[in-house]
Amino acid sequence: MKTDPHGDFRRKVKQTQKRKLRAQRQGDQGLWFGFGMFGLVGWSVAIPTLVAIAVGIWIDSRFASQYSWTLMMLVIGIAVGCLNAWFWVSRERTNIEEEFHRNQQNDGQKGKKNDS
Repeated sequence: MKTDPHGDFRRKVKQTQKRKLRAQRQGDQGLWFGFGMFGLVGWSVAIPTLVAIAVGIWIDSRFASQYSWTLMMLVIGIAVGCLNAWFWVSRERTNIEEEFHRNQQNDGQKGKKNDS
């Protein structure tokens, strides 16, 4: 039974080539995806914060209180917005990790078929 002394090297080169081809197919999608994620995170914090401030201003104008509802609602809005942003970022991270693992499994299965 002969073994290929360069088989491991060939497999590594093949995997590297597949990663580069996959990156070329995606093109600038990674850059635009990053900009989109920045926008998504920004808006997911800004919108709840602005809504909460508006509610706080409305409460302050309707009901007299020694506490500023606007400031309390600002803090609540920021907290809700940050939780919202965390949800979106963690969901995207999970999707990226799942795709990475799928690609690794597919590359490994294809490598085994080609080695046979």
